[in-house]
This record gives sequence, structure tokens and C-alpha cells, in this order.
Amino acid sequence: MTQTATAPASVITPEIVAEHGLSRQEYDRVLHALGREPNLVELGIFSVMWSEHCSYKSSRLHLKKLPTEAPWVICGPGENAGVIDIGTGEGGKKLAAIFKMESHNHPSYIEPYQGAATGVGGILRDVFTMGARPVANLNALRFGRPDHPKMKHLISGVVHGIGGYGNCVGVPTVGGEVNFHKAYDGNILVNAMTVGVAEQDKIFYLAASGVGNPIVYVGSKTGRDGIHGATMASADFGEDAEEKRPTVQVGDPFTEKLLIEACLELMASDAIVAIQDMGAAGLTSSSVEMASKGGVGLHLKMDDVPQRETGMTAYEMMLSESQERMLMVLKPGREVFAAAIFHKWELDFAVIGTVTDTGRMVLEHHGEIVCDIPLAPLADDAPLYDRPHVPTPKQADLTNVPETKDVAADLKTLMGTPDIASRRWIWEQYDHMVGADTVQRPGGERRQQQRDGVSRDVAPRGRFTCRYWQHWDSRPRVLARARQRQRPEMGRRPEEDDGDHAPRQQRQRIAPGGGPADQRRERAREAANDDVLRRCALEKGRVNQCIAEQRRQCQQRRERVGP
Repeated sequence: MTQTATAPASVITPEIVAEHGLSRQEYDRVLHALGREPNLVELGIFSVMWSEHCSYKSSRLHLKKLPTEAPWVICGPGENAGVIDIGTGEGGKKLAAIFKMESHNHPSYIEPYQGAATGVGGILRDVFTMGARPVANLNALRFGRPDHPKMKHLISGVVHGIGGYGNCVGVPTVGGEVNFHKAYDGNILVNAMTVGVAEQDKIFYLAASGVGNPIVYVGSKTGRDGIHGATMASADFGEDAEEKRPTVQVGDPFTEKLLIEACLELMASDAIVAIQDMGAAGLTSSSVEMASKGGVGLHLKMDDVPQRETGMTAYEMMLSESQERMLMVLKPGREVFAAAIFHKWELDFAVIGTVTDTGRMVLEHHGEIVCDIPLAPLADDAPLYDRPHVPTPKQADLTNVPETKDVAADLKTLMGTPDIASRRWIWEQYDHMVGADTVQRPGGERRQQQRDGVSRDVAPRGRFTCRYWQHWDSRPRVLARARQRQRPEMGRRPEEDDGDHAPRQQRQRIAPGGGPADQRRERAREAANDDVLRRCALEKGRVNQCIAEQRRQCQQRRERVGP
């Protein structure tokens, strides 16, 4: 094998190995797997694939203890997302819920807005990679003490990042939770989740197959951003945390939207053999996972990778974590057809390699072989650790609890604590009505969406109180009703098309918070809502005195104008 001119094996020193996040024992395993010393490209590939973010080398042992099998589980761990049977929809089609939850903690701590935003973008790609259209986002956030000097900045950035990306890409955020604890002072927990819906017989998987099939790169161009982001995610934070900001990726939700539509359009054909998104570790992770799952090898020509910067090395292209990119294996002869779709959506398309039967990853750059390593050690033989840990102590029983002297004051203090206080500032920043499909909006316990005539509960049932309806106007209500009456292509039965004949309570659940005219029509036979009127209820038998007084004050006397 010809070594790269810029990074021969002889320059691999213990310091370089440590910079790549590999221990001495792990580097010895690299030497054993290769039978020689690696060059810099190969070392970088091993470092990101054996990072905690990609290999779960510390958590995989414990994750295996979780139940993953059930009659309704179509696909468990090992793919881009989980797949659950949710029954049949219109036309008797069997449907599946495809969902993914992922943490983006380290990037969000270093650069909260972009870290949280790209976390949302990554799980969106995990979902539509499997052929599902994303229909809803959720999140679970854990922050440190509110009075921590950095926490205000982190909370604001993370919330705006989640809302900004989800709102722009057009997938509603329909639920979430936020809590505070001093244990998260040193690093926050940012969990994002996406749910999609697909037909069970139209689900795509990542296993590459077919020797000679073309390997295709689609989406955005590759740049020098996010390099070693996966390795950074396995490190501890010190005083130099701010210096790691270049390892945080920067996403573009508008490009993500184009990528979703282009991929779903191509998925409607028979052109795709396998597909995988480029997330952590970028092109390295996607290519290794596709090849190892299929038990095949691959040969990539790095010169053909779309690049937005000049002079990029193979090391940079393989480890770049530029966002909004996908890797595919296509059927032979379908390249022109697929290219036309992605060019229509103004996205890059390039054939960058072929599937081989060698079981190895071979990279070619400027006519030289810059990487030639077996795939098995990268994925299947990654290190696995049982880290020492201290069991969580059992919570002590409450003793000597003082009796309250002022119940009202104590209740006010309790309601003002960070873990109980209103989250309204957060969820008001999320667009939760994209497509007018959200049946139950944030503020209650139930998160429900209606997609193509199929309604599914994704959390326990609950209801809103009217006070959360005040700031909504009538537009979502109009859209929801128009969707029921004016979409004949949805194939609804006649009784389902006429939303006006639905019971009053049902109409209120589908589209709460209409305008004043709607409120008068809907509530003509019941007492006026206190919150809507923003004053106390009408007194029995007569007009409320404050209303009458206001009317007298508003009356204008007739006065002569002019001579």
C-alpha cells in the first residue's frame, strides 16, 4: 500500500494517538487488526469508529439489558431508527411508526444553538432514511442549576436551536420536558426525538449489497467542519471547552427539507439498494456501517466527493461532519435517473465508488491508495468496557418535615421552583401546527397527530385548560376544517368529510382556540369562559356590574362641532 505523502506511518507518535482519543491498549488493537502501523487517515478512521459516540463502547454492555423484542416490534436496535407496527390505515395498508431519540450533549454544551439544531437535523435524517416522512418532533432537556453562571446562555441557545431547526424544516415540535439539577452543571443533556410514518412494505435498510453496484453521495458539499466531532463527544470537558467549538457542526434546515423531499421521491422508485445518513463521523461512519451490515467491501474515489473547499485531504473528507448529506447504494443503471431527481431539488449528486467483495475499505485519492483496512474491526470488534461505577444511593425517607404555617405562601413558593414552573416560554417558540395535523397542542399530557386519515396517540390522554388557548387565532382552526372537507384525494367516507356535523365537543378537540365568532357559536348554550372574557363570570339574574360600568364610561355625549 502506498502511504499518503503528507502522513506516512512513521509520523504516528504516542502524542498523535492520544490526540485521537485512543488509549495505548486500543492502539495496540489497531496494530493487531492491521498487522502494521496505520497512516494518519487510517488512524483517524479507527479513532472516530471506536469513539463512544459511534461504538457505544461504555454503554453498549448496559443497553443490551433493555427489552427489544415484542410482537409489534418490526425493527429493533441496529438500524437508523426503531420500527413499530401501528396497525392499518386507509385502504388496508399496514403502517409503521419509525422513531429515533438521540442525545447531542457535548456539542450543545460547547455551542448550544448549533449543537441542539444539528441534533434535530440528525434524527430527522435517521427517520426519513428508512423511508418515513417525519411528522413530529419531541425533546427531553436536562439543565443544571438555574443560577449557574452559564446556564441562562445554555437554556436560551438550546431552546432556540431546537425550535429554529424544526420550525424551518417544517416538522412540528409537539411535546417535551425540561428539568434542572446540579448534576448537569458540568454538561447538559439534550435529547431530541423524531417520529415518522411509513408503509411496512416500503421500509429501507442500510445493508449494502451487490458487487459492482454504484455508491452515491447526495446532499450538501463536504467542508472542513465538525472534524472529530464524534471523538470530541467521548471526551471530558475542562477549561479548554471553548476551544472545541470548531468540532461542532452547523446545519441548514432549508437544505434538509430539500433532502427529505428528494430522498422520498427516489424511494418511491426501485432504484435504492441501501441508504444511510452521514451524521457523526460523516462519510466514515456511513460507509463502514453500510458495508459491515451487508458483509461486503467498498472502494471509494475521494476525488469525486463533492467539496466546497479547495485542497481537502482524504483525512478531512472522511472525518468531516458537514450536515445534510446521505450515502446510497443504487441498482446498476439507475444513476442518471437518480441524478435528475437530486438536481431538480438543487442538491449535489456524485458516484464516488463501488461495492466490492473484499470486506475491506479502500480509499483512493490523487491516484494513490491512502487507506486499506479491514471493515470487521471497525464495527464488530470495537472495544467494549464495563466501567466502574458507584450505585445510586436509595433516597432517604422524609423525617422531621415542618408543618406549614401559610399554605398559600408555601404553594406559591412550590409553584415557582424550576422543576414545576411553567414551560410556556419554551413551547411557544416551537411551531407545533405545521400542516394543521396537531390535534392536541403543547400544554397538556396528550400528543396526538392526524396523518392521512390515521390518528395515533403517542402519550397518555389528557386535556387542556382553557387558559392555554388565549393566544391562538382562528387560522389553524380554519385549516383543520378545510383539511377535512376539501381533500377528496384522502378517500374519506362522506360522514367523515362533513366536519360541521361532528359533535361540538369533538370539534373543540380537533381545533381549539378559535376566534371570538367561533367561541360565541360553540358556547351559545353554556356559561361564558372566564379566561376568554378575562373577567369574572356573569352574576345570576343580571348583568355584571363591572361590564355595565364600562359601557357607561364608553358612551360619548353629543356635542356641537363648529359654529
